[in-house]
Amino acid sequence: MTQDTQTYADFSDRVGESLLQGKVAIVTGAGRGLGRCYALALAAAGAAVVVNDADEASAEEVASSITAEGGQALAVAARIGPLAVAQDLVHQAVSTFGRLDIMVTNAGILRDRVTWKMSEEDFDAVIETHLKGTWTCGRAAVEHMRSQGEGGRLILIGSPAGQFGSFGQSNYAPAKAGIVALGRTWSMELARDGITVNVVVPTAMTAMTATIPVYKEWAEAYEQGVALPQAARQDHALGGPEDVAPLIAWLASDDAQGVTGQAIGLGGDRLTLYSHPGELITADEPGGWSTAGIARAWSERFASHAQPSGMPPKPDPREHPAASESQNSQG
Repeated sequence: MTQDTQTYADFSDRVGESLLQGKVAIVTGAGRGLGRCYALALAAAGAAVVVNDADEASAEEVASSITAEGGQALAVAARIGPLAVAQDLVHQAVSTFGRLDIMVTNAGILRDRVTWKMSEEDFDAVIETHLKGTWTCGRAAVEHMRSQGEGGRLILIGSPAGQFGSFGQSNYAPAKAGIVALGRTWSMELARDGITVNVVVPTAMTAMTATIPVYKEWAEAYEQGVALPQAARQDHALGGPEDVAPLIAWLASDDAQGVTGQAIGLGGDRLTLYSHPGELITADEPGGWSTAGIARAWSERFASHAQPSGMPPKPDPREHPAASESQNSQG
């Protein structure tokens, strides 16, 4: 299945048609790619969906595809970031569908450059949409959910860049790392209200992934409808955007009532639970540390535990071409 060709009906078997019956969801950045699939999957599971995107035509297309097949949807074009925009989204959801149960904060932009070439405007724009936009949408949703008094679901969207760091993304990576910290903080603040908060860390063949040179051949094969090899779907956790959507639907459901404060990855065939940051090793020096003492402790005890930056090593995509594995499976 190639990008943005999925329909409402494509998700029915993967999410269960009555999983979210009677629920109302907002999905930001839902006009294409992963957000589009999240909106379609939630609708296929029975939820009424407010489809938000900065591009009005894209939002309208997704909403129309849902209503054409009997679902309920409303398109709202707006650029995520300001609190007033988030409050208006919640208002439109409640005034149209009567309630709000689920907020999926997917909206985002990229302005990739190495730090010494990145402008302040590029930094601010990414933080505004990803981190501030997640906070404003979550805040607006929480305000209504708490007054509604029936719990709710906040599903925030992270990234491997926020888990491991990412060269050339000194705006995007910290925004995504901040979203994980925000999710953990909200999970504590909202526990008494029955509002769960989780972060989904998606990986998929999207327009953004296709720009990464090492994935060029896989991306081209995927666009041509060629099945991705096992190394892509498992070791690299890369499939289509539709592969991530069942996790969104499950976290939005009553089945996930006891799941909160987690960072969960899904891509291709691979489901991942990320750890919370933890203390690897400690040492105590009665009376306090000197620089010489720190240097000695580092070389003797700490250096062997030092953590590398960046993604862990994975199989080289060039050694696993999609076409050859697909042809072998067919032969």
